Amino acid sequence: MADSPNCDLKSLSPLQLFEKVTEQGEKVRALKAGKAPKDEIDAAVRMLLSLKLSYKTTTGQDYQAGLPPRDLVLINNGTTKEEDEDFVDPWTVQTSNAKGVDYDKLIVRFGSSKIDTDLINRIERATGQKPHRFLRRGTFFSHRDMDQILDAYENKKSFYLYTGRGPSSQAMHVGHLIPFIFTKWLQEVFDVPLVIQLTDDEKYLWKDLTTEKAYEYAKENAKDIIACGFDINKTFIFSDLDYLGTVTGFYRNIVKVQKHVTFNQVKGIFGFTDSDCIGKISFPAIQAAPSFSSSFPQIFNGKENIQCLIPCAIDQDPYFRMTRDVAPRIGQPKPALLHSVFFPALQGAQTKMSASDPNSSIFLTDTPKQIKTKINKHAFSGGRDTIEEHRKYGGNCDVDVSFMYLTFFLEDDDRLEQLKQAYTSGELLTGELKKVLIETLQPLIAAHQERRKQVTDEVVKQFMTPRKLAFEF
Repeated sequence: MADSPNCDLKSLSPLQLFEKVTEQGEKVRALKAGKAPKDEIDAAVRMLLSLKLSYKTTTGQDYQAGLPPRDLVLINNGTTKEEDEDFVDPWTVQTSNAKGVDYDKLIVRFGSSKIDTDLINRIERATGQKPHRFLRRGTFFSHRDMDQILDAYENKKSFYLYTGRGPSSQAMHVGHLIPFIFTKWLQEVFDVPLVIQLTDDEKYLWKDLTTEKAYEYAKENAKDIIACGFDINKTFIFSDLDYLGTVTGFYRNIVKVQKHVTFNQVKGIFGFTDSDCIGKISFPAIQAAPSFSSSFPQIFNGKENIQCLIPCAIDQDPYFRMTRDVAPRIGQPKPALLHSVFFPALQGAQTKMSASDPNSSIFLTDTPKQIKTKINKHAFSGGRDTIEEHRKYGGNCDVDVSFMYLTFFLEDDDRLEQLKQAYTSGELLTGELKKVLIETLQPLIAAHQERRKQVTDEVVKQFMTPRKLAFEF
């Protein structure tokens, strides 16, 4: 048995392979401890080495006892071909499926919980407000401990919101608005404090930027965030490069997290290598620290038991799984999370948009003409090759980027369903669907640009000044 496994190792998931290696390792130790015959031990060792090789081939990682495959490995979609697999980590999202990442499988892989109808109804009862379209349409589809947040809220206990932005460029795109649009709604319906982290230190470490340029981007991005309509009396925006050294509680929490996470663990979770700078290795603790209320003594009066809710895209979840693992060991409550889907690039849902590719998205600085040109020229279509075929067979809303964008930004559910039916039946042509998207985004972006003009450097300074907010703790 040890020499020739009957199972097809290629059909196993990374986690199943990890478990097989672990099981075989235990068998080798048992054989050695029991002083089994040498040929039996040698056969078991050969099997162990073969399993370890299969594990490394599948995951790209060396097997490490007690450390399951990192969350950034490929998510198998039922085939063994590399081109048919999803890849998700905090920096890269790739899938060969035109519909986008398989989020049901991602929930299983990451071990989170699906946001179902019962949870949405409970949020509606708790807030007395119609659920946001991002909840109604599954844009935010996964959670961790949202039920605990609602338990606390229903028992008159407060919580706070934490989200963030990595300022890698001066201009943000419409995809960057998704967590902020939803966070603003959460803040309004629950009436809770909000902290927004600008990880300019991360961008300095990962990209070819000076600290000065990274901080400049942070302030420019803050203007776009503020233009979403956040209340200055309830919102604190901070730059890591600026805030980190000014508040004792924040740095103390960073150090506590750093002490309880090993180098092997961050390598396993984030894929760091021995050649990565130590700044990258220590950064996850910096993103973890805002999850704890004691990092903001000016807001929470030094209290350490205020739970945090983090709305974010699911590619950021590895940071907070690490945080949730550490939290009990440093006497802090685990943060809860709400995960969103990825906003597709204009060219299709196979990848996230890139701020470095001007044609991959609609930017908040784009003119009405640029918006129209980009959508007409670059938006991937689910329509047929000819008008005749389209009229006969209809379009595919599952892969049509214009329709995907409308699910994010068109508020009217009935109108969205009418468009879906008309496009699917062939009644509505691709050009006509793109026209609806253009007419939806042009006024939205123009209104944002007008609000941003009102955000002066002084307003940014006020939002980014550590201070007490309009809450008592």
